[in-house]
Amino acid sequence: QVQLVESGGGLVQAGGSLRLSCAASGRTFSNYGMGWFRQAPGKEREFVAAILRSGGGTYYADSVKGRFTISRDNAKNTVYLEMNSLKPEDTAVYYCAAQIGSYYYTSASYINWGQGTQVTVSS
Repeated sequence: QVQLVESGGGLVQAGGSLRLSCAASGRTFSNYGMGWFRQAPGKEREFVAAILRSGGGTYYADSVKGRFTISRDNAKNTVYLEMNSLKPEDTAVYYCAAQIGSYYYTSASYINWGQGTQVTVSS
């Protein structure tokens, strides 16, 4: 298993950009697909993006497609989420997790959630 620590969140104006990082400990990082989810106050956790173990395939929620990019560096045990053209509705706590289940879009397929990093987008 891996332990995950997110970083890179902050306060940004609408239209701005942020890059989130998720650093993994342990030797088995490359064995896992990875996902980013987010949770806004009063809302359920929702899927944002996922990437295959090799980095050869990526998936996105419709709400972020074309604005966010997920990537990974297996040599650095890190997965990234590049967020551009941010909107106030992107405000949430962002979490990364390791995928063990078949369906990349559901949180039930993931384990070893990080503690989250807050992203706040002001209008």
